[in-house]
This record gives sequence, C-alpha cells and structure tokens, in this order.
Amino acid sequence: MTAAVPQLVVHRDKELMAQAAAARLITKIVDAQSARGTASVVLTGGRNGNALLAAIAASPARDAVDWSRLDLWWGDERFVPSDDPERNAVQARDELLDAVPVNPARVHEMPASDGVDGSDVEAAAARYAEELAKAAGPGDRTGVPAFDVLLLGVGPDTHVASLFPEHPGVRETERTVVGVRGAPKPPPTRISLTLPAIRAAREVWLLAAGEDKADAVALALSGPGELLAPASGVYGRSRTLWLLDRPAAAKIPPQLYPPASA
Repeated sequence: MTAAVPQLVVHRDKELMAQAAAARLITKIVDAQSARGTASVVLTGGRNGNALLAAIAASPARDAVDWSRLDLWWGDERFVPSDDPERNAVQARDELLDAVPVNPARVHEMPASDGVDGSDVEAAAARYAEELAKAAGPGDRTGVPAFDVLLLGVGPDTHVASLFPEHPGVRETERTVVGVRGAPKPPPTRISLTLPAIRAAREVWLLAAGEDKADAVALALSGPGELLAPASGVYGRSRTLWLLDRPAAAKIPPQLYPPASA
C-alpha cells in the first residue's frame, strides 16, 4: 500500500481550526452517506478531538447528517471504568453524542475495565478486534471496515492513538487492536488501534494545535519512521490530512508540503 502524500491545512488559531474541521467532517459524512447510504468515522479524544466534536454540536449544519446511519468507532481508549470522565467515549457523549440522534447499536465504544473482560486488557482488545472484523466488508482484507475518516490527535511526543514512540504497540503488524501497558502518559493501561488498522481508513486526519505541538509536528513530517515518531507512520488509503493551527505549524518549512484543497 502506498502512503498518501500528507497535505496540510493551517488555520489562524485553534478555534478556527476546530470549526473548519467540523465543517469538513460534516461534509465528508454527508457525501459518504449520499454515495453508499452509510458512513463510518473513527473518533479521537484529547483537547483537539473534543474541540472538534463541540464545534460539530454547535454547527447548524450538523442536521445535514443522518446520525442513525453513522458508525462511530474509537482509535484508542483509556482502560478505566465505563463511567470514568477520562474515557474518550464519555467525553464524546458530553461534547456531541448525547445531543444528536445516533443509533446506539452503531456507537462502538472500546471495552472498559469494568466490562466482561475485567482487568484483562488484552482480552478486551481482542474483543474490540472481533467487533471490527464483524463490521468489515468482504473486500476489507485488513480485518477492519474501510473507515471514511479516521481522526487522530498528535501528542507532544508524536504519539497517535495510544501508540507511543519505541513502545511495542507501534511495532505490531498483525493485530488490529492491542492492549497497551506502561504508557508514558497516564493512565498507563489503554487499548489502541494499530498502524495496520489505521492505514485501512480511506482518509486519516491528524489534528494538532498549540505551540507545544510544534516540535512533534515538524519531527513527524520530516519522516523519521514510526518507531521514533508514530505520527509519521500513519496515512490514509486516499488522503492524509494534517489540520493545524499556526502555532503548531510554526516549525514546518513552508515549502515542504503542498496545501490541501477544500
């Protein structure tokens, strides 16, 4: 599989970035539903992922989406109890999902530590991998659906999902979901999609805002490889889009990448 050449969109500030990303995602969902009847999106947490969801909630254009025909997945999750406010899924419900008529059967949360697998994070990861495999189509050879858009935040250390530099999860080439132990960012136990699962998406959008992300963005776009900078190893089958604000883009050579079209 050939990596889609990254395209960059740089916005004035994080607020404008969130609003523009929300408009872009609503359009992508509506287009997918018009073409195939349904759409699938992989959500991300963190400040930028949550800001995007809040911007969708505040947008009148959200009513253009048929929320009952949208499958929602997660790129990673903190392996904590299901009602823990640190869970990405809890935050997504607070920011958006409780305000729109989603079909609960199509909201695919990652297992929690108080679920049927208890504290066994590897069993929980395998359970999510099974759910993804059941949703995959006959042509989806990676064992996951062909997501329309997969969203990722970029950490200051270049981690994406819960794939951290030099950690075992970033080396995984067979499984689509892994349990993560000893993560450098609390909580230490997590569940994450792997690079093969991420690369199955039609489009991968990476979100980064703030000057604390500038070094990570510049490093990832310099192409050091996923072991050193996991964000450099993610791409979509048809498009890889970096959505940035000016502080996060401050250390990128301006001639390095082509601008993205709308």
